Amino acid sequence: MTKTYKHLFFDLDHTLWDFDKNSEVTLRSLYDEFKLSERGIPDFDGLFSSYNAHNDKLWARYRKGYIKRDELRWKRMWLMLLDFKIADTTLAHELGTAFLEMLPTQARLVPHAKELLDYCSERYELHLITNGFETTQRMKLQYSGIARYFKHLITSECSNSVKPNKDIFDYALNVSGARVEDSIMIGDAVDIDIFGAINAGWDSVYYNPHKVVHERKPTYEIAHLEELMEVF
Repeated sequence: MTKTYKHLFFDLDHTLWDFDKNSEVTLRSLYDEFKLSERGIPDFDGLFSSYNAHNDKLWARYRKGYIKRDELRWKRMWLMLLDFKIADTTLAHELGTAFLEMLPTQARLVPHAKELLDYCSERYELHLITNGFETTQRMKLQYSGIARYFKHLITSECSNSVKPNKDIFDYALNVSGARVEDSIMIGDAVDIDIFGAINAGWDSVYYNPHKVVHERKPTYEIAHLEELMEVF
């Protein structure tokens, strides 16, 4: 390694915390609890695919400031239900609330996340920069057993900004007392984590397990988290 870092800033969802698997387990539980098969949704896989599509689109709108968080939380369920011709606002709100109560209690991590944090925590100060909601993200850290690794949790709520905006990266430096030249961002979203870091003048690691083709130029690119132990 040609550069010495002091502060590692991680993304949480999809990078360390297995958002896809945890979301699937949560929604499957709600599918059974709310008896959605009896309401005209015979196939869970179809439901989960619909949820993911709407969730991604609404998060993109949220990051651009087009919608508020409360709208995101219930509307992803509303649009999901509409795909199955179920126009039930009450059910959408109930699902949205139950989903957010259950999701952050799931504890599945991305493979090798724990080993990586054990390794890095002995050598660097670790922090998180996440667009997720403050309370929800803190719960995820507690239930998954990784809260103790991180000195600071920087969220879109506390910073009044979202990745990829430069402001959230500047806020992270201010809160942590870090300098740009001592810091590096590790994340899975090339147009959010990596573009944001590059735009803020930071070094970055693109965690790209699906080997997505892109035009960004991160400092490092990895397909498996354990590769980071060679980088650091």
